[in-house]
Amino acid sequence: MKDFALLFRKPNLDNSNISPTEMEALIKKWQDWIGGMVAQGRMDSKPLRLTQDGKVLKAGGVITDGPFVEIKERLGGLIMIKAENLEEATTLAHGCPVLDEGGSVEIRPILVQ
Repeated sequence: MKDFALLFRKPNLDNSNISPTEMEALIKKWQDWIGGMVAQGRMDSKPLRLTQDGKVLKAGGVITDGPFVEIKERLGGLIMIKAENLEEATTLAHGCPVLDEGGSVEIRPILVQ
């Protein structure tokens, strides 16, 4: 088995109008999907969620606030999974709840040194 990172990107939308019931349903989707990965022995660590604020460091030492409102999508979190190859990792990503929100999943192999 090889290690892969699944990075979750979603549209930069205002989620303040989501009802508590809708939020509970969304959380349950994530728990069920990630629980399935754990049950299959695909995950060794817990998922990482990212806050919406931060800094961006650019070449030349330029530091700006970020991520920016102008961005159409934002990185919301990531998990590390185990799969035989990139194709299998991509298949496992198909059930990700971020896809239901108009987002995407970036699947990246982890380099082993």
